[in-house]
Amino acid sequence: MITAIALDDEPPALEIIRAFCGRMEDVQLLQAFTSSTEAARYLEQQPVELLFLDINMPSISGIGFLKQLDPRPMVIFTTSYSEYAVESYELNALDYLVKPFTFLRFQQAVQKAVDARRLREQALPAGQEQLVLRVDYGLVKLPISSIRFIEGLDNYLKIHVKEGKPVVVRMTLKALLEKLPANAFLRVHRSFIVPLAGVSAVRNKLISLQCGEEIPLGSSYEEAFMQLFGQ
Repeated sequence: MITAIALDDEPPALEIIRAFCGRMEDVQLLQAFTSSTEAARYLEQQPVELLFLDINMPSISGIGFLKQLDPRPMVIFTTSYSEYAVESYELNALDYLVKPFTFLRFQQAVQKAVDARRLREQALPAGQEQLVLRVDYGLVKLPISSIRFIEGLDNYLKIHVKEGKPVVVRMTLKALLEKLPANAFLRVHRSFIVPLAGVSAVRNKLISLQCGEEIPLGSSYEEAFMQLFGQ
């Protein structure tokens, strides 16, 4: 299932997107925002795969908002104006929905996201995904499937693996999370990232991993984690 958020300064428009997503099995709308600042803050903590984005907003245009994102999720523009279509496709938008749009038209747009995700997954053979990380003065290939959890220590990360000693790299949790498969790994605390498949239980804001470790669940990350863990 593709995770998504929506940003639109008009609450009724967000309710339509929420209702349409609720009728589909391929996409899960985690949050809907009328504030671009709140949406940007959410994406810093929990990247998603797809963004439904209005263009004409009071504080910043949807196009300006998208240009600020790094990395950029897949995006489907939802707007009342057709004159921005060319510019949106220059930003590699998947689709451009002019309000009011039908559920069928919405389905067609989401299907483009599904197809794009499938192509990306086919580019990497299952079980062979790996990270290439700079360790000391060289490069190390680390299979993603070997990661138990990731711990942040100031400007360094300690990547705990299934076999051998932890791999220590100089980078931030945010930077590493952007390199990992979306939704397979979640930031659950300001100091921890965990693989969703490695979580066995959560209770009293403690996440129990299959490897036997317990990781604290931060309040600002709890809602996004519980939504995905519940799936």
